[in-house]
Amino acid sequence: MFLDGLDALDRAILEQLIENARMSYSQIASRTGISRVAVQKRVQALEARGIIEEYTVVLNPQKISGAVSCYFELEFAPASLQAATEILSACATVTQIYRVTGGSRLHVHAVAAGADEMEELITTVIDRLPGLTGCSCSTILSRIKDVKGLRL
Repeated sequence: MFLDGLDALDRAILEQLIENARMSYSQIASRTGISRVAVQKRVQALEARGIIEEYTVVLNPQKISGAVSCYFELEFAPASLQAATEILSACATVTQIYRVTGGSRLHVHAVAAGADEMEELITTVIDRLPGLTGCSCSTILSRIKDVKGLRL
């Protein structure tokens, strides 16, 4: 399976952190049956190996009054993909960019303060991307399931 290199204790620790990244080493220790120091060393090793990338707060844009969240499917002439990726990466409204299968395509997520800001993103950034050959946009109406990161 894709979790080769993680033993049962690493997996147990990661399951606790996925449930609540603010959980203390002591709480994790009591749930996994090892010492607090052992938990701390294992977490630090997981961080050093790049398995744990970051701890963060996830905001729900649908709970913020007026926020608009959209997914874009963008297709490019192959020679333009890198330049377009750099432009999108520099845009604060863009929250995620994924290269996907099917030619030179990107799957892009953006969150704007409102419809006006989303329209501005579309007209001043997306529509002007070099080599853009296709664009579709879907506005998110409701979030049904949203899993962050890898599930064990």
